[in-house]
Amino acid sequence: MDLIEKTREFVASFLEGEPSSHDMSHINRVESLCLEIRKEEGGDPLVLQLAALLHDVGIIKEHEEGGDHAVYSADIASEFLSKAGLAKELIEAVTGCIRTHRFSAGESPETLEARILQDADRLDALGAVGIFRAVFSMGALRMLKHATGIDKGSSKRTVYIEDPIEGFNEYMQYKPFTIPEKLNTDTAKKLAEERLKIMRLYLKTLNLETGIDESGL
Repeated sequence: MDLIEKTREFVASFLEGEPSSHDMSHINRVESLCLEIRKEEGGDPLVLQLAALLHDVGIIKEHEEGGDHAVYSADIASEFLSKAGLAKELIEAVTGCIRTHRFSAGESPETLEARILQDADRLDALGAVGIFRAVFSMGALRMLKHATGIDKGSSKRTVYIEDPIEGFNEYMQYKPFTIPEKLNTDTAKKLAEERLKIMRLYLKTLNLETGIDESGL
């Protein structure tokens, strides 16, 4: 088994039972988006694949302990890749991508690979899959709070609003519709605009059906 498949297997074991939307399907989509963006923008494919596969491996620890899953993921990735015998420079390149990928952290990626990973992760919050992930994640986090009392502080402004449709509307303004201005590569910006067309149409239809005022959209 080569390193990529060993890494995929390792990450899958960590994310088994992941209750929100940072599961292996997300990981696999981010990996594919990284490689798609690389076709136009360049970048080291090994660094990109390893960073994409490992970028959310610390999410369960964040659910359990709080903190920042990007930091946890980088630490877990460093230990895993060290045991796999990778060179220090390669490990640092991968973990550097992981540490700066998170949307809410507002980190500025320093390398091309880090910029591509950040873009790919953000693109997966857009389009039809972005709508699915948002609704699924909001439901999962609300249930997590109901069952355990644990809430995700960074999500309070949208997840825990009493009316979930109102919360979804606020989420759309806070995250998806602000993503294009935060993307790093021209390739990602083009992909984002296509995906946002779907989201705008969905939100318009949702609000028509529910009678929500769209004047602020």
